[in-house]
Amino acid sequence: MDPISISDLLVATGGHAADGLDRDTNFKQVVIDSRQVTSGSVFWALPGTLCDGQDFVRDACQRGAAFCVVNSDRNDWGGPVVKVANTGAALSQFAQWYREQLEPLVIGITGSVGKTTTREMIHAALSADHCGIRSIANYNNEIGLPLSLFQLEKTHDYGVLEMGACQSGDIRDLCVIAQPEVGVITGIAPVHIEKFGSLDQIIQTKAELLQALPSHGFAVVNGDCPHAQSVAAYANCPVIFVGESQENQYRATNVRASQHQLSFAVREHEYHIPVSGRHHLSAALSAVAVATEVGMAAEQIAEGLLRFATPAGRCQIKQVGSWTIIDDSYNANPTSMRAACQLMQAWKTGNKKIAVVGDMLELGEEAGRYHHELGIQIAQADVDCLLAYGDNAHNVIAGAFEAGMDAHQMAECPMFESLLMNLDCWLEAGDVLLVKGSRTMRMERVVEWATRQTEEVNNLDALSVPA
Repeated sequence: MDPISISDLLVATGGHAADGLDRDTNFKQVVIDSRQVTSGSVFWALPGTLCDGQDFVRDACQRGAAFCVVNSDRNDWGGPVVKVANTGAALSQFAQWYREQLEPLVIGITGSVGKTTTREMIHAALSADHCGIRSIANYNNEIGLPLSLFQLEKTHDYGVLEMGACQSGDIRDLCVIAQPEVGVITGIAPVHIEKFGSLDQIIQTKAELLQALPSHGFAVVNGDCPHAQSVAAYANCPVIFVGESQENQYRATNVRASQHQLSFAVREHEYHIPVSGRHHLSAALSAVAVATEVGMAAEQIAEGLLRFATPAGRCQIKQVGSWTIIDDSYNANPTSMRAACQLMQAWKTGNKKIAVVGDMLELGEEAGRYHHELGIQIAQADVDCLLAYGDNAHNVIAGAFEAGMDAHQMAECPMFESLLMNLDCWLEAGDVLLVKGSRTMRMERVVEWATRQTEEVNNLDALSVPA
């Protein structure tokens, strides 16, 4: 973050500084967790579902905060404060003001699946010849996007910002803050359909990004998505389609997907990315398209993509002892589950293939059908064992059984403890595990358990070594 004065903050938010606070004082960091406060940073006290940030103002002051942003009339804060009408709204106002002081190219990314992977690939490609930032972790809402935006400085060439949505208007509001010139739509799928109500509403919400782009900007859309034309119709700027079909401007040819690398060609230039699974192709093509359109050479883009690192919990291949774990635990929906099954079907090394899947949430009335279809897909992927966890585990098991999977090779696990018990019984040296489920299911606990099991075995082996 570039240095900003308290005076500028007051102008941006309409806030009022406490007596004695020097308005010429500069700050370079904004945090919303008092535990992250360092000397000179600003603590922004936001309301939360479990606690109110204003309850931690005194703690932030004791940790060295330059001042805190609050919206209460209390006088006993224990340190200097800036008072605003609403801390949440003020954060958005300040982020918008900050964005207007900068000139880097801002690239907005939204879609039903693959936002984070696409974001990271675009950043990897651009960083080969430019200096820029991308969103922090999964910070893609009205709080996270401003915090990510604050990373931008005048020396940066670009910022790649992920945008999520829970309802209509969310993307539009984020675009008011970020003011993107480039927009990327990763794809449209029935994700969070319980909240949106219909696929048409999802399309309209994601298209808010394209509606916000200036006429001199451009959009990149996954042209192989069945809803590509529907979402692209909302754009007020040129739309570039990417994919494998003939109609796409950036078309992938000679696609090869191994367990550890994805390779393809675009316009006779070869690209190689250290990822597992063909489903990463759309993200890679979006990165190639964005980087090419901003003037980068194919050789530079290829160099950047070769350095790509898979984000945590998103199809990471981990060697845990003798087991190979496909850690796709961060989230799940019907589209990403289908891709994971395709990866398992293509996996040709190792001992048994075990699918450990948790519920896919927010699917509304169609949840039973989607989980039943998942069971069928798992059985067709030549998986040897299936552990299904959650309220919809019975639907997954029913689908797998219907598709011919041996009933003795699968288990319905309504409780997490029963999942681990079954897995402990089935796991053998050399097995390959797919771990995937919706965020709320916290499937990363399976990976953590497997890691602990390996560490305990290693510790026992160390103790048994003769002196």
